[in-house]
Amino acid sequence: MGYLIETVYFLTAVVFIVGLKRMSHPTTARSGIVWAGYGMVLATLFSFAHPQIQAGPGNYVLMVIAIAIGGVIAWWGAKKVEMTAMPQMIAIYNGMGGGAAAAIAAVELLKDHGGGGPETHVLIMAVAGALIGAVAFSGSVIAFGKLQELKFFKDDAKFRFTGQQKFNAAVFGTAVVLGLVIALTHSSNGALISVFFLLALAFGAMMALPIGGADMPVVISLFNAFTGLAVALEGFVLGNSAMIIAGIIVGSSGTLLTLMMAKAMNRSVSNVLFSNWAALASGEAQAVTGSLKAMEPPDAAIQMAYASKVIIVPGYGMAVAQAQHKIWEMCKLLIERDVVVKFAIHPVAGRMPGHMNVLLAEAGVPYDLIFDMDEINEEFSTADVALVIGANDVVNPAARTDKSSPIYGMPILNVDYAKNVQVIKRGKGVGFAGIENALFFADNTRMVYGDAQKVTAGLIQGIKDLG
Repeated sequence: MGYLIETVYFLTAVVFIVGLKRMSHPTTARSGIVWAGYGMVLATLFSFAHPQIQAGPGNYVLMVIAIAIGGVIAWWGAKKVEMTAMPQMIAIYNGMGGGAAAAIAAVELLKDHGGGGPETHVLIMAVAGALIGAVAFSGSVIAFGKLQELKFFKDDAKFRFTGQQKFNAAVFGTAVVLGLVIALTHSSNGALISVFFLLALAFGAMMALPIGGADMPVVISLFNAFTGLAVALEGFVLGNSAMIIAGIIVGSSGTLLTLMMAKAMNRSVSNVLFSNWAALASGEAQAVTGSLKAMEPPDAAIQMAYASKVIIVPGYGMAVAQAQHKIWEMCKLLIERDVVVKFAIHPVAGRMPGHMNVLLAEAGVPYDLIFDMDEINEEFSTADVALVIGANDVVNPAARTDKSSPIYGMPILNVDYAKNVQVIKRGKGVGFAGIENALFFADNTRMVYGDAQKVTAGLIQGIKDLG
């Protein structure tokens, strides 16, 4: 039976890898998720026959109850959640993975090791998995609160204080020391283990609390990597190869994505986590020349209807207004008029990697019209109109020209190179970076104020009125 289980786990790993590969392209991403889901079902079913759960029939009952409860909650949540809330759902589900790994470690650590028990190196891995999993859990819960814009988490500044990083380091260091004591002495003391977990949870929360909303995509990706690593470590503890492989895949892909996201903002991961960048950015004075020039939807519609090429840049404002369906309806009218329409996606647009791609796919936008920044940046100079929908910092030319700007050096979409720029924006507020956007004051830019869905409805009507 053990041979069969390990063979199935190997096949599961292959299915996971195939699924991950298929997720790397929009046209196959959906099937990739299905493949990975089948792999997880296969691994779960055969885990019922794993030697370590043969101690008593009560284990089977508990497993079935847990799967039923979790499955119902997940199914209901996935059906109810709006696409705009997908980032926070991913954050909290990722945290649950880290919390599950930490819970597994807690069970192992609380066992009575008086009769010999596991070897020291196994306990060290259990402690490491517990620490990393607990950090991922509490940090992901904080990320969920920030993305959900819960009132308590809105003011990042109230979570910052002098000497914060040293204090956090002391908390983390104390947790590590306690963890080593537990592992090296084979202690199953409940009070000591409880303090260890409390410190680990506290560190995860304190790590995430000061970080601003603009950096949440990187933070979510990092905690995702933490969860994978914690699961892999607990897989070693339990001797479960499926957990080891799945954890390594999640950990490595999460780490790679974290580094790519940081690179897209021209910042290091340590700068994201420890610099309090958002607070510094908000106090940075920007010298912006020019004035904001408003345009009404009918005039914007005329400009686009008689253009040869229109490039659309979606941002979080489109997600909030749920305007992706209206945007695509407008684009189809333009295409009928022989206007070339393309979508430009910045790597950190929205609240998570691929956020804009998911929304556009939901609206039915063909994949061959959606381009990454590196693929389309050279085309802005040939565009008659660039339409920006709720994006801000990712199109700010100050990133190229103003060395005093906190976003200087960040790769941006070259929207300002277009002949005409239209910006749909709810108001005159600044973006996540807390600075004015020089693009909005440029001579070739016009501001179309209002909710993105309502404004787009006006654009659609304007195009239809032209016949």
